[in-house]
Amino acid sequence: MENQPWFKDWFNSTYYHQLYFNRDQEEASRFIDQLIEHLQPSAGAAMLDVACGKGRHSIHLAEKGFDVTGIDLSEDSIEVALQYQTETLHFYRHDMRLPFWINYYDFAFNFFTSFGYFNTRREHDNAIRSIAQSLKPKGSFVMDYLNVHYAEDHLVHQFDKEIDGVNYFITKWFDETHFYKKIVVEDEALQEPLQYTEKVAKFSLGDFTEMFAYQGLQIQEVFGDYNFANYDVRKSPRLIMIARKNK
Repeated sequence: MENQPWFKDWFNSTYYHQLYFNRDQEEASRFIDQLIEHLQPSAGAAMLDVACGKGRHSIHLAEKGFDVTGIDLSEDSIEVALQYQTETLHFYRHDMRLPFWINYYDFAFNFFTSFGYFNTRREHDNAIRSIAQSLKPKGSFVMDYLNVHYAEDHLVHQFDKEIDGVNYFITKWFDETHFYKKIVVEDEALQEPLQYTEKVAKFSLGDFTEMFAYQGLQIQEVFGDYNFANYDVRKSPRLIMIARKNK
């Protein structure tokens, strides 16, 4: 059990979905609307949503008239997402580290820091390679990641929240290579509290530039928040990169 990646059980947990369900959907939808306005994809463009969760962003993209595929490692998330599947909206349980369809998509997206979870750089490289391979030549990849320096400077080390009678006690910290978040769940339905620890790699713009280039992706634009402000290494809360596949 110790060798199991932390995200396998946590992402399938009902507590994970409860804790993160209330993320600002309005902000997320507004960002995607602005992103599509910026990218100007052709009607019916094929899009891949990597780490799609329960599919809410895939659904939003499909409603705009695109042909969207969402992939996620969580069996429970995909089970929910499949309820919304249509002729132009598809969902698969898939590990992003493994090859998916080749030279098929016009655009690939990885939203809201849904990356950086793996134990080794090689696994992260494998994920970028799979995404790059899935794109058509000249296809675009949008990666939305936390900004390491901003996250360090604005880290709230301890807080708790109560959702529908379930208590979440959260502790955050970081070292030279990762951010960590320990989540202790207290619920009357449990015999004893559950504990999960999230772990996200500290990848900088330089790291992504290198990883992308190695897989034939060249960063074209970088933004620092969901309103498409210029990226500032200290002041920007996000690191949003738009890269193009060379060939």
